[in-house]
Amino acid sequence: MSDAPNRIKINPAVLQGKPVVAGTRIPVSLVLSLLAGGMDVAEVLAEYPTLARDDVLACVPFENASLQAGR
Repeated sequence: MSDAPNRIKINPAVLQGKPVVAGTRIPVSLVLSLLAGGMDVAEVLAEYPTLARDDVLACVPFENASLQAGR
């Protein structure tokens, strides 16, 4: 999971600087919403075939780190 910095990118020119999965325009918040809504990793991958399993898994620790930094 320490691969999150390589898999999650923030670029002001992409989706107004929201964190996205590297190489896509898929926001971390979307992936997290899908997981929170009950989809498992396999279902997310089926819905978004450009994602890799490690991309989906990197979203959770990235968000945790972001929340910790905001405190």
